Amino acid sequence: MGMDKLKLTSSEIGTLWGEYVNGTMTDVVNRYMFSIIEDESIKATFEDAIKTFAKQKKQIVAFIENEGFPVPIGFTESDLNKGTEKLFTDIFCLNYLHIMTLYGLLGHTTSLGVSVREDLRHFYDSCDNDAKRMYHQTIELLLEKGNFQRDPYFYPTENPEFISSQDFTDGFFGKGRRLSAPEIISISFNLKKSIMAKTLSIGFSQVTQSKEVRKFLEDSEKTADGQIQAFSKIMHTDNLPVPMSWETEVTTSRDSPFSDKLMMYHIGFLFQAAQVYHGTGLASAMRTDLVTTYEGIILKNLIVTKKWFDIMVKNKWLEQPPLAPNRKEIAKEK
Repeated sequence: MGMDKLKLTSSEIGTLWGEYVNGTMTDVVNRYMFSIIEDESIKATFEDAIKTFAKQKKQIVAFIENEGFPVPIGFTESDLNKGTEKLFTDIFCLNYLHIMTLYGLLGHTTSLGVSVREDLRHFYDSCDNDAKRMYHQTIELLLEKGNFQRDPYFYPTENPEFISSQDFTDGFFGKGRRLSAPEIISISFNLKKSIMAKTLSIGFSQVTQSKEVRKFLEDSEKTADGQIQAFSKIMHTDNLPVPMSWETEVTTSRDSPFSDKLMMYHIGFLFQAAQVYHGTGLASAMRTDLVTTYEGIILKNLIVTKKWFDIMVKNKWLEQPPLAPNRKEIAKEK
């Protein structure tokens, strides 16, 4: 039996399904941004991203259809309102593409990690290579525009050292040790993600027509802001720089480029994906104040996600992924 003839496993179908829905969401946003960007070099990068996804989407559809599963609806032209005013600045668009590329890299690698069939492995491998190319492009452009936010610098010590005291975990009241490099990586990463979630929540809440969606977006903005404050406070205590905020990169437009379904799904995606990074941050945290901060943030995110789920289900905006067969029902049918 050839490798390509193997039936796809539940994880393989699950990842294809997720890649399709998340990919079509980002694609709609990318196409909107492409239409409003004035800077030629940023516009060209977006054009590359749109072409790359069009190629991937074709392959995802073929995989799903060949297994006899229905292709999810995901997001389409109908989620994009043409000819609306510009909601974001060019630089925010570029930062958006950079951070969504990071999410893409993580997504493709996860998908590759659960894939058995050869054709699927090669497909995710090529997606990963596309994402890496886009990652280099976005960083180079951000550097060129003087807009890339580097993480703090460290000065090397002469020799490797071992932890020699129980105080290593003590970060309270400024008498504890300074942050370690792995802790800073996670805080910096999580800060940038929260800054984007906050900025999108502001932009989206400004343009939605729905009171319920606006209320949710205002809450998610407050939650993201709380996370930014908590992480910034820890960085400030160690005299480390905090990444810039992007609130000023949202224009005053009240014209919605996107459907409420897309805006809601997008914020939910960011909060759920952030949980992975918060978990990683928690795992690398060895200072008690950091552990407490991460635990608090993870709990708050769960509350936001629950509210999000309720609104999505109520409005019939949440597609059901493929489910395991219900054996009891099948037995009854006989």
